[in-house]
Amino acid sequence: MEREGDGEEPTGNLKRLDSAEDPGCPPLACEHSGSLEQEEPAMMRKNDNYLPVPGEEKNLDVNFVNTNARSSESVPMKSLYADDGSPLCPRLGPYFSDGHRRVDYVLAYHIQKPSSIRRQSSRFGENNFIRRLRRSLSMRSSRAPLQPKEDPEIAAQEQRADYHEDDKRFRREEFEENLLEMGLELEKDEGSKIPGIGFLKIHAPWNVLCREAEFMKLKMPTKKVYDVKQGSNVVEKIRLFIHKVTAPLHPKVDANRPQSVKSLSHAFSREKQHLFDLSDRDKFFDSKTRSSIVYEVLKRTRCTRAKYSMGITSLLANGVYSAAYPLHDGDIEGANAEPNDRKLLYEEWASYSVFYKYQPIGLIRKYFGEKVGLYFAWLGVYTQMLIPAAIVGVIVFLYGCATVDDNIPSMEICDPRNNITMCPLCDRACSYWKLVTACGTARASHLFDNPATVFFSIFMALWAVLFMEHWKRRQMRLNYVWDLTGFGEEEEDHNRAEYEFRVMQKTMRQENSTPKSEKVKLTCTDRLPAYLTTVVMMGFMITVTFAIVFGVILYRISIKAALHMSTYPAARSNIRATVKTTAAIINLIIIIILDEIYASIARWLTTLEVPKTDKSFEERLIFKTFILKFVNAFTPIVYLAFFRGRLVGRPGNYLYVVGSYRMEECAHAGCLMELCIQLCITMLGKQLIQNNLFEIGIPKLKKLLRRRKSELDSKQEEELNKTLQRHEKDHILGPFVGLSPEYMEMIIQFGMVTLFVASFPLAPLFALLNNIIEIRLDAKKFVMELRRPIAAKAKDIGIWYNLLRGLSKVAVIVNAFVISFTSDFIPRLVYQYMYSHDGTMHGFVNHTLSYFNVSDFQPGTDPLQPMHLGYKV
Repeated sequence: MEREGDGEEPTGNLKRLDSAEDPGCPPLACEHSGSLEQEEPAMMRKNDNYLPVPGEEKNLDVNFVNTNARSSESVPMKSLYADDGSPLCPRLGPYFSDGHRRVDYVLAYHIQKPSSIRRQSSRFGENNFIRRLRRSLSMRSSRAPLQPKEDPEIAAQEQRADYHEDDKRFRREEFEENLLEMGLELEKDEGSKIPGIGFLKIHAPWNVLCREAEFMKLKMPTKKVYDVKQGSNVVEKIRLFIHKVTAPLHPKVDANRPQSVKSLSHAFSREKQHLFDLSDRDKFFDSKTRSSIVYEVLKRTRCTRAKYSMGITSLLANGVYSAAYPLHDGDIEGANAEPNDRKLLYEEWASYSVFYKYQPIGLIRKYFGEKVGLYFAWLGVYTQMLIPAAIVGVIVFLYGCATVDDNIPSMEICDPRNNITMCPLCDRACSYWKLVTACGTARASHLFDNPATVFFSIFMALWAVLFMEHWKRRQMRLNYVWDLTGFGEEEEDHNRAEYEFRVMQKTMRQENSTPKSEKVKLTCTDRLPAYLTTVVMMGFMITVTFAIVFGVILYRISIKAALHMSTYPAARSNIRATVKTTAAIINLIIIIILDEIYASIARWLTTLEVPKTDKSFEERLIFKTFILKFVNAFTPIVYLAFFRGRLVGRPGNYLYVVGSYRMEECAHAGCLMELCIQLCITMLGKQLIQNNLFEIGIPKLKKLLRRRKSELDSKQEEELNKTLQRHEKDHILGPFVGLSPEYMEMIIQFGMVTLFVASFPLAPLFALLNNIIEIRLDAKKFVMELRRPIAAKAKDIGIWYNLLRGLSKVAVIVNAFVISFTSDFIPRLVYQYMYSHDGTMHGFVNHTLSYFNVSDFQPGTDPLQPMHLGYKV
């Protein structure tokens, strides 16, 4: 039931359904048609009629139906078949009640509809109808509060509501009338099985799709196809050979599509429709394109009751609508699940059983849009590039394991014949100790601090550069395949609703002083308080991070002294490992907590700055979040790598902080082992807890809580889900919050892999294992647990590429500093070639030690138990 034609005035269709009252049909089941006597033509659109509603469904809401209805006669409620034998009850899919027109977009809103206001009448004129409608709206303003237990989103939106229910209802009516004038067809469903929620289903007919596609300059495939000729050089032959060898790893999608044929795309034009293949109009604009077209219309359609309201974004912000989303294509599981792209994505992408396969990037882009497709393409390239890095890292680690018994410095430390007595590690509580007790730490340090580590650092610096270049090549190829080569040059971004509101406020203040011809906009002066707040808050948060790291340092100092004073042998047996591990775990817990706090603060600061466009808002938010999370994650690691053990002093003249806390020093084998432990626990903890456990556990916990609050058992809930319409099922899913959290966790992981890889060669291996799970976890989340996002176009990954480039450049400097200052590589080379008598490492340990007379201890700092070793030192 799609209309076509370019010159005629677009007409709309608003239909009101209350499906809960008819047990004979599923929700949104029966279409009612008929005619209504037109009493005031001035109040109605041209060619529009009101249709009578059967007695069971009489209410006071408006029904607009155009004359394209199949019949002008009333249909009895219990009649499930039309005269031609076709079923009136629609299939449970993304369709209007007629079962033909596809639902392209859904708006959800809160309703309060007491049963007492329903009226039993067969027919009423428009004057009487409008009068009753307004009276009913005033009666239903805010009589009963919404109950949060019905749906978590209701409680969240209730706190943000700035208007009374009647105001919101009038705003919705005006907005829907404007949508009808734009040519969209609407259908209401306020009798859904989700309590307190009404739905407005939107369908874009053919003429609207063509008009908006031409306005948006959408590139659509033409009838002209051309062959993509393969090169005949050696590189191309190698690529084809690799493609054949890896054929089992490719997902089973696009099997019927010739790989060597590509359609020529051209900006859509209604005057040149003959150039495009319009043999199947239902499939010419796919669901992704249809929803993006409707979303553009929703953003442009104004609601003039509020001067600053512009489109759906401001209506969502004000609580007029509670949610807006396109629909998924269909169900994934069940007997009624028809073949669709969502089901194919679930089988070939979102299942853990296909973890070894490539991602169907083309299908991801087709279903979710270019922006989501680019993210998963980047994640796939990053994961593939981690394979050689992980292999080399494992080889370096195995080399350390193989040569640990031949390492002369660790052999000298482990040799009890040397009988070297060391100074106490803390004042009073700690006593003298034998160097041989550090044997285990010295041997473990060699696993990560050996000559191969230097080679691995150089390799990872080159790897980071190759990764960036490989992604640039992949990105350009995707731009060509997806016809994005000219995208972005003439792209216009809409102003944000908050920006329009601030401009409106400024206009009202300057109404008398500013000429009307001058365009009002926010200047740097207007944003100066927000900028100052941002600078102060960012500095304060970074200072808080430093203070917390300093607090962990004091914890290590005090817990070490406490364990030395302990009377339990188990506590005194392995003090170093206990202190290192517990401090690293504390750091991890603090990092995870502060990450959530910093993300909220960054969003609040960005909102204060009132960016003009969504793109500007996103970039500012990403930059602030990255700075805070990067400082939060890497400050403890930077301290261990470059500062610990260098601010100690010497025996008899130690450095003290906060009164009597003596600064901690590294173990004799160096701080590299402690740096490795901190990096390992932080990286694995963030990946397992913050990335995977939170992403899996929190949705399941919410689902469990929702089920416990529900009065239905699991079988009843399953039966209910089978009868829910597509828009009701999608409303239960979680809202899409953007790709920034997904990118952020990968960028931080990239920093862990590249910045301090000299101290932890196994970091690429752990990152690879995490990403293999992460890809399928994100895929399952996008396909099953989240509402379908708006298909957003993008030709690159934006600001994330700049952050990656910056990290890859900083990684070269950081790894050089780690080898120079943290590792013992350079001191060993200096000893071997400058001080060693035979050119070997024999005597290196003794060369790094110095003698100290215990009588030179400062008063009150000598050990309480000088005879701990059994003899007087």
